[in-house]
Amino acid sequence: MVKKQDKDNEKRQGNQGKAGCPAKASKIGYSTPYSYCSERLSPFGGLFGLVKFMELIQFKEIFEGLYNPPSRTPERGHYSMVYGFIMLLFIGFNRVWHFLYIQSDSMLCSIFHVTKLPFVTTYWRYVNSLGINQGKSLLMVMSALRERVWHLCEIGYETIHIDMDTTVETIYGNQQGGRKGHNTKNRGKKGFRPVLCFIEETREYFAGKLRSGETMGGEEVGEVIRGFKKYLPGCVKKVILRGDGEFISWESVEAAMEGGYLFIFGNKGCNPPFDPFKWYKVRGNDRVEYNECVYQPIGWNQACRFVTMRIPKDEPLEGKDVQRKLFEDDEYIYRIFVTNMMGKAHNVIEKYDKRADSENLIGEAKREGLAAIVSNKFGSNYAYFQIVMLSYNIWRSFKMIAGHSQLVQGQKAEERKPESKCVAREVIDNTIRIARLKLLFVAAKITGHSNTHEVKYSQHDSRVEGLFRFMGYLDERLKQVRPWLDGKRWFSSHLLVLGIKQIAFSP
Repeated sequence: MVKKQDKDNEKRQGNQGKAGCPAKASKIGYSTPYSYCSERLSPFGGLFGLVKFMELIQFKEIFEGLYNPPSRTPERGHYSMVYGFIMLLFIGFNRVWHFLYIQSDSMLCSIFHVTKLPFVTTYWRYVNSLGINQGKSLLMVMSALRERVWHLCEIGYETIHIDMDTTVETIYGNQQGGRKGHNTKNRGKKGFRPVLCFIEETREYFAGKLRSGETMGGEEVGEVIRGFKKYLPGCVKKVILRGDGEFISWESVEAAMEGGYLFIFGNKGCNPPFDPFKWYKVRGNDRVEYNECVYQPIGWNQACRFVTMRIPKDEPLEGKDVQRKLFEDDEYIYRIFVTNMMGKAHNVIEKYDKRADSENLIGEAKREGLAAIVSNKFGSNYAYFQIVMLSYNIWRSFKMIAGHSQLVQGQKAEERKPESKCVAREVIDNTIRIARLKLLFVAAKITGHSNTHEVKYSQHDSRVEGLFRFMGYLDERLKQVRPWLDGKRWFSSHLLVLGIKQIAFSP
């Protein structure tokens, strides 16, 4: 049977760029002539959207109010220097000397109001002046940034999941803090072992720090957990912590209880006595069984709930002589967790398994510059670590705002009222590398006349139309009262730190 084809399909396959300006095919070969041009061109046209975004969230206000500057003050100011690092990392470069490649870029020079960016050594000297205090203050900058972006995207999560994990950064020199530890890819090599915490709902970096290469101890984990309170958005009422066996200890459990957090930590070193008659299956034909008990390990001040699942090991192939296991436990693989959450054991373990995405986020953060060791000084590396994660969060926020603009524009087209929440998962699916192709690497030309400047984009690029819609959305939001000030939604805790009063709202 031959199906009838739609003969009118040519109309639906048109270019997404500006209509009425068809591109003319060019012919380029090995003998094509080449020459200079006087136009100021840039491959990073999407930075114009970033400038609008930074103005929308009033990033300079956040930075100057929360950043703890070093004693050495550069000629161009602390904001300009850190902003330069953010631009470098936002574009995709992660080494300080990579400023050499963008030093004369027209878009960047126009953003900083210079004809040429400072020499690389200027940025090197600023990195060497940074320390641990500057890194800690950048965490407060990120928390304020998070609150403002959540307001703009109409996000108000009352419950969030914080996934905690560590990774290894191998070093090949004599950097301060390098230690030999758990390093499966480079055994025997020194390295750092940073800890990172991500918010599952938005995939943002929440907190963390650069550490020496040793495995985390219980007191250090407890110290990290106790610091979470000041970074939480004002709308959050319940926090669920998830971590693997490296984070289980009485100190971490006690810190989570003191903070009023729910937690699920993987077990390491504890052997709770589970009742052999309480094993159950979720479905009758399942191989996996679940159990739970209340147990107080040695050294713990109180008993806690432990949940477990056991998976039968694969049976040996027929025809091979295999010695039978002496104990029943040898026939199973056990996964044990400590928690203070209620509910069936299998439901608790299912919630823990969603933590696996943190490995992907750490991998992406490493590709964005987390693995770059810029100095021999541990304090400088500590601060640069937080600058990298600040740039990572700005990319996350930039994509969330872009996704929210699509959501709002789609609702306006359908003549519907905006929803109360933005579905964050739908706007952050793409990795940062893919987002750069869509939102950043768009060619632009900068023109000037009568002391005014204009950024122009090619009408033949299919991405430009979407970029224009996004920047139009940003221009519209720039004219409005900032949502974290109008008092219509939840209170932003960073306003108290900055000394900003929220406008009273009466419905």
